[in-house]
Amino acid sequence: MNAAPPPNRFAAGAAYIDGRTMPVAEAAIPITDWGYRRSDVTYDVVGVRDGAFFRLDDHLARFRASMNAFRFAPAESDDDIRAILHRLVALTGLRDAYVAMDCLRGRPPPGVPYHPAYARNYIAAFAIPWVTLLKPEQMARGAHLVIAETLRIPAHSVDPKAKNFHWADLTRGQFEAHDRGADFCILLDENGNVTEGPGFNVFAVRDGRIATPDAGVLEGLTRQSVLELCEHLGLEIDVRPVPADELREADEIFLSTTAGGVMPASRIDGRRMSNDAPGPVSRRVQEAYWARRAEGWHATPVDYSLAEPASA
Repeated sequence: MNAAPPPNRFAAGAAYIDGRTMPVAEAAIPITDWGYRRSDVTYDVVGVRDGAFFRLDDHLARFRASMNAFRFAPAESDDDIRAILHRLVALTGLRDAYVAMDCLRGRPPPGVPYHPAYARNYIAAFAIPWVTLLKPEQMARGAHLVIAETLRIPAHSVDPKAKNFHWADLTRGQFEAHDRGADFCILLDENGNVTEGPGFNVFAVRDGRIATPDAGVLEGLTRQSVLELCEHLGLEIDVRPVPADELREADEIFLSTTAGGVMPASRIDGRRMSNDAPGPVSRRVQEAYWARRAEGWHATPVDYSLAEPASA
């Protein structure tokens, strides 16, 4: 009688840190590194659904642009990082996965100036079971949003187009949302225009026309997908400043993010939209997004042959 194969030690997640691969529960970075001490990190997140990455090359290109913006120069090339991500997902065996890639700054070694220019940079990445910002019941009823009193960090201080760990403003806004019984906050800039929320871009619908902020935001790849979908569907969309009052008075609002796709909202600052349910335009964009994904839109199949034996 053949013995049962050993359990996959990567089933809960696989991680790569500075040239080493390990189960995600064993992943750790040095507590003295500036990636931890100073949030001196840039990152990106790509999703896997039904065994395929979504917009993998676009995520890698944005990750490299973010590294360049923060003056990171790790040893790994884009092709190296692509292979690392494929292997991490393959090790887990997951068909639906949340896959993150980070570049961290270490600290200067003894004998050189105590300056970030002299600190080594390195890559960390992990693949874990799929993560979504909204639970199914929240997705069905629509997200409840508030406009926070906390303002977004100015783009001339920290450029949000380069993904970063400077989330103190977003975290403070999330506590505001929690205290007001909402799911998520949306932050304004110093001019009173909408920027983004914690991990998502924002779209307002008024009289069937869609608008999304043009500045002070991460130019999300799900956001880019929405722009492409609107063209495909013949929906009018403007990329421009969106004042706070326009969002508060919108017929519909929806959000976009890797961790959830297109997510309709049903309340803003306590006001109910579309009879307290996701609106028709939001639903149309959401359904088109997942339908196109199911057809293989922007898909890169995971190379599961890169998995090593579970006993290794």
